[in-house]
Amino acid sequence: MPRSTEPATVLPLARPPEHIPAGALATVRRKAKRCHDCPLWMHATQTVFGVGPAHAQVMLIGEQPGAQEDLQGEPFVGPAGRVLDKALAQAGLSREAIYLTNTVKHFKFEPRGKARLHKRANAAEQAACRQWLAAELLKVKPRLLVAMGAMAAQALFGARFRITQQRGQWLPLAAGAQGIATWHPSYVLRARDDELRERIYAELAQDLSLVAARLAAG
Repeated sequence: MPRSTEPATVLPLARPPEHIPAGALATVRRKAKRCHDCPLWMHATQTVFGVGPAHAQVMLIGEQPGAQEDLQGEPFVGPAGRVLDKALAQAGLSREAIYLTNTVKHFKFEPRGKARLHKRANAAEQAACRQWLAAELLKVKPRLLVAMGAMAAQALFGARFRITQQRGQWLPLAAGAQGIATWHPSYVLRARDDELRERIYAELAQDLSLVAARLAAG
């Protein structure tokens, strides 16, 4: 059966997918739950689709679900979600007003005893999942995009983007959107010592403050 797809359109992605699932956001969410386009679905608990207002002005894009997201079915929950909530509050942004999602929608992991250790999705898995992010961008139409982590940043700005060098800089994107990259909250948690952790968190909060200022400026 042929896929139901949206017509070709301009999207704020470095490499838009060949097809974009058609339908309203709720319809796309239901379709994503049945996605078998790469092997990640076989071991994940569920698809972790985006959440938030259907026409949010700000879309926050993470990398891929972690263990808690996989279990709860929502992006940015668990310890990383608490770091994000703190940074959002410090920046003066409301989580309820933001659309939150991930570049990849299934949890990829490596079993280690009873633990499930995060494993980065490869290029083919990222490409297979880009259709769902494209559909979210097409339906929500955010004017401000926040890429959290290198995977999300490269999905928006291209493979040559380096978050260590270009973090915190506004860049123009297609469809009239603007994008900025910052650290993923989980990177704060992985910092090797308290001093580094505090610095990374401060930079994350500072970047989100730039988003709040740009949002307020209209």
